[in-house]
Amino acid sequence: MAIKMDVEIGAKAEENDHQTEAAEPLLRRRKDGIEAPLAAASESLWVVLLSTAVAVSGSFEFGSCVGFSAPTQSEIRHDVGLSLSQYAMFGSILTIGAMVGAITSGRIADFIGRKEAMRISAAFCVLGWLAILFAQDALLLYFGRLSSGYGIGVLSYVVPVFIAEIAPKNLRGCLTTLNQLLICAGGSAAYIIGTFVTWRQLVMLGMTPCLVLLVGLFLIPESPRWLAKVGRTKEFQATLQQLRGKNADTTEEATEIQEYIKTLESLPKAKVLDLFQSRYIRPVIVGVGLMVFQQIGGINGIGFYASETFVAAGFSSGSLGTILLGSIQVPITLAGAFLMDKSGRRALLMVSATGTFLGTLMAGTSFYLKGQGIFMQWVPMLALSGILVYMAAFSIGMGAVPWVIMSEIFPINIKGTGGSLVTLVNWFGSWLISYTFNFLMNWSASGTFFLFSAASAATVLFVAGMVPETKGKTLEEIQESMSPSK
Repeated sequence: MAIKMDVEIGAKAEENDHQTEAAEPLLRRRKDGIEAPLAAASESLWVVLLSTAVAVSGSFEFGSCVGFSAPTQSEIRHDVGLSLSQYAMFGSILTIGAMVGAITSGRIADFIGRKEAMRISAAFCVLGWLAILFAQDALLLYFGRLSSGYGIGVLSYVVPVFIAEIAPKNLRGCLTTLNQLLICAGGSAAYIIGTFVTWRQLVMLGMTPCLVLLVGLFLIPESPRWLAKVGRTKEFQATLQQLRGKNADTTEEATEIQEYIKTLESLPKAKVLDLFQSRYIRPVIVGVGLMVFQQIGGINGIGFYASETFVAAGFSSGSLGTILLGSIQVPITLAGAFLMDKSGRRALLMVSATGTFLGTLMAGTSFYLKGQGIFMQWVPMLALSGILVYMAAFSIGMGAVPWVIMSEIFPINIKGTGGSLVTLVNWFGSWLISYTFNFLMNWSASGTFFLFSAASAATVLFVAGMVPETKGKTLEEIQESMSPSK
């Protein structure tokens, strides 16, 4: 922010008073006003990047937990002697643990801090992986998945919140999107590596990011906004200076944060019912609405059962389609990260939802043609193309942006409660869609995808009518703009 303000002030002054110098290099024109902030930014950027890298190792853990069950089904069932229903419980109980984690995530992060919440989450995940590694029966497998689920439920909230609170506003969208990128990378890694190693060896893939997180947390600072919130003023100022550079002028940002905290301290401590007061209702609607639309668009049904869906569309095997899905997610999510702070959140969401609409419409049409027995030669490729379009469109916007916006819109006094509610809604939607997808496909494959298509169309309308643009604004500016008086 200091860089941008100095450049703008310097440019205006020279345009009015020294127009002949307009063509001179920027650093020569404003050495005192620009070189120092640039040096400070260069000096401090590594702290922000290191902190983000440590945090998103939790996102990779998230992805590897979710992806673990896909390539290991036959081996685990054979080695441990699980029935199909027992393995289904093994897969789905992760989501139940995550819902419990989501309920408690905000309170934990508010009470002990963002770093400690990540540390506790990593410990639960390690405990879960160890239980799975040494499991000889279904009970220990269930416990392991439940424990890991709780850990990633907390991580799914605290990682994007932590990144949003430490990042400069001009990098916040890009850095927060790395959360979704690493989730995709973790899932893809689990699927690909799982085809070459045993299921017990694959446990080490899930254990590794936990260890990285536990060690890395000793090297990074706490969220300055949380430190200000709990009254640790000296640590807040030192941490903010560390994140922005020792030569950076943090006075304006620090004052803005502290004034905002003081305003919020005059408000009573938030409870769940307080979220539905008029002053908070808009961020609640936006946060919950985005998570609902993210899930009812069908992502977990399509992603979890992609292989079977390709077979149902006429392919002899689902391997090709599944490999293609895994291949496109990471690069397209990376592209979305770069676009986040250039195109803006709203534009990216609307483009993404439009793409998921077209993708599911194509897939639904392919199953409709198959049901009618016409253009049968086109059915498999149309279904594959539709699902690839859907996954690409989801990855570039709807996968990451709702989490970014969730981390931005809630005032800090209700961020814990509001974030827990939003994360719980997301995990419940994840369970609901993944549980009902096969029943819906047995009812009507084409109807299932047409329902998802309709949900994507509704998403476009919701974003257009309710979601604010948060690009280039401080968290305090975003939250003030969403108050009912604005």
